[in-house]
Amino acid sequence: MTHHQIIIVGGGNAGLSVASKLLLKNKRLDIAIVEPSEKHYYQPAWTLVGAGTFNIADTEKDEVNYIPKQAKWIKDAAATFDPDNNALTCASGAKYSYAVLIVVPGIQLDWGNIAGLKETLGKNDVTSNYLFKTAPYTWELVKNFKGGTAVFTNPPTPVKCGGAPHKIMWLACDYWRKQGILDKCNVHFISGGSILFGVEEYRKTLQEKADEYGVHIHLKQNVTRIDGPGHNIYYKNNDGSNMEEAMHFDMLHVVPPQSAPDVVKTSPLADPSTPLGWIEVDKHTFQHTRFKNVFSCGDVCNAPASRTGAAIRKQAPVMVEHIMAYLNGTTSKASYDGYSACPIPTQYGKLMLAEFDYSNKPKMTFPINQAKPRWTMWLLKKFVLPWLYWNKILQGKA
Repeated sequence: MTHHQIIIVGGGNAGLSVASKLLLKNKRLDIAIVEPSEKHYYQPAWTLVGAGTFNIADTEKDEVNYIPKQAKWIKDAAATFDPDNNALTCASGAKYSYAVLIVVPGIQLDWGNIAGLKETLGKNDVTSNYLFKTAPYTWELVKNFKGGTAVFTNPPTPVKCGGAPHKIMWLACDYWRKQGILDKCNVHFISGGSILFGVEEYRKTLQEKADEYGVHIHLKQNVTRIDGPGHNIYYKNNDGSNMEEAMHFDMLHVVPPQSAPDVVKTSPLADPSTPLGWIEVDKHTFQHTRFKNVFSCGDVCNAPASRTGAAIRKQAPVMVEHIMAYLNGTTSKASYDGYSACPIPTQYGKLMLAEFDYSNKPKMTFPINQAKPRWTMWLLKKFVLPWLYWNKILQGKA
């Protein structure tokens, strides 16, 4: 069994930025990163890819170029966790022990939880911006749409970037309006949520957009199955009634239900109070509530924050402070307040930057009303944030 002082499971945004921040604190730390993928993706831009205004190739880079030089890359996947013995086993069978374990593998897309979805995704006018291979197909469907029924879905589970399911809808509606065909488009948003957006100030702006574009919003509805060849989507009210409704579509953008990866869900690290399997942590420190040398932040933990890159950027430094305190036998007062941000484009060239915390109150960075969509925020989303991600965030410097 190989030992490392710190093992990080996951080489995404959280894993790499946390590794970098730890090494900036102490470059002699022995850190290993467990990550099977050779590619790294900037997923926030996939909405813009689906809207035809960002090149998909610019969202994919080689993982090896972003692994910190002082860290060891274990190109493998975690298979089982044994926190009682400070050990984990990888898919290859290799076993590792640790002093500190950081579990940040991201979120799992449960495509199989909607019957018929996997079989029809990427064809039959069914697409999703949640995959690298199908985001360009979204744009094909949007630009070739000539009218009819367009359906956009949002599952009842938390998802990465809670605004993403309707971001593409606003952009599609704006595009169709520019083409002069919006009056021929019957647009529906089928959501498992109980409200359009959790923060009232931003929700009002989005409701105004829905009224402006003529979007029909269906709340508390769970998509159950999709008949791609027949162009029908089926859904039920999530109040427990078994009445299934059907809607014919000419274009369908689907966001799958999401949960913790199965390897986490079935492990002792999971929060037993949720079937979605999130890792059980203190929501202010990201230290595991039962295993004190285990830490987790980002999409996989049970902190009730919106799952966004912006949240990770605020969570990572707090978690790093507590990891360093644990290693040094001290304590830290660093605390995360639930901050998250969701840049929501409401049309081409205009974007609302929704920022908020655990209390679902606006927490605006700029001295302007951010509930109003602005072109400056569009520039931030399209140009500034991708550059910041590749050049500063992953290096632990932002």
